[in-house]
Amino acid sequence: MSEEDYRKFSEAEIKKELAELKGWKIINGKLSRSFKFADFNEAFGFMTRVALEVEKMNHHPEWFNVYNQVKIDLVTHDVGGLSNFDFKLANIINKVAGKD
Repeated sequence: MSEEDYRKFSEAEIKKELAELKGWKIINGKLSRSFKFADFNEAFGFMTRVALEVEKMNHHPEWFNVYNQVKIDLVTHDVGGLSNFDFKLANIINKVAGKD
C-alpha cells in the first residue's frame, strides 16, 4: 500500500478510471455495481470469493444481498471519496464475477 492508494481522486481521475471499468457507475459519490446470479447459492459463492480478495487488500465494500442479487458500493472512507483502492477492487470484483 502506498500513499497513492490513500489519496482522494480528482473528478478527472475518476472519469478516466471509470471509462476503463466495465459495468460500474458513480452513485452518491461511490463506485457502484449490481450483479444478478442464477440463485442465492451462486450469489453467496460470489460474495465469498470476493471476501477472500477483500481481506488481502484490507479494503472492504459496502454490499447488500437479497436472494440472487448483490449490490456493491466502493468508497475509501479514510479519504472521504474514491481512491485507487476502489478501482483496483472493482477490477478484481469484475474478474471474480467473470465480467471484466
